[in-house]
Amino acid sequence: MSAGSGGAGKGGSAKGTAGKAGGAQSGVVDAGVAALAEPRFVRLELRTSASPDRLYAAWSDPERLRRWFPEDVRGSLAPGTRSTLVWPHKSVWWDVEEADPGRAFTFRWPWLDDSYTTRVSVRIMPEGYGARLMLEDGPFDLAVPGVLDAWAEANAGWGEALAFLKGFVDNSVDLRR
Repeated sequence: MSAGSGGAGKGGSAKGTAGKAGGAQSGVVDAGVAALAEPRFVRLELRTSASPDRLYAAWSDPERLRRWFPEDVRGSLAPGTRSTLVWPHKSVWWDVEEADPGRAFTFRWPWLDDSYTTRVSVRIMPEGYGARLMLEDGPFDLAVPGVLDAWAEANAGWGEALAFLKGFVDNSVDLRR
């Protein structure tokens, strides 16, 4: 599994204005502010020996999803529905936007006590005797209070979750236990 988390990643530069009493220092501050202005994304890739259909079912079937991600799923995970994922100490909703068997699964979910949402896009492609999954969660607008923490939590959380997913789809093992 490889993890990439940088958001913009374009290497753009920001120019600051040099005043009499700060010159280069002003440019550093302006560059930092510009970096916060660009939304960030969590981007992860997973290669697995599971078929694209098995990998898709692990996201779209509530019984299979709960074998590697939440403790329980309330709802159908069908497009256009809101389902609730339940862990021992919290519950979150998913608004399923897209479900394309063997190819894609997309949903929105909340951060910061429902005041901020991101879109999670899961793309599945056949590769060799298995499949490759590409996950993107975002955008995370770091200028919004609390979103930097949400982005950091998403980076760590999705890395762990995809390790659990791989254990389930490749070996039928629940690594959470």
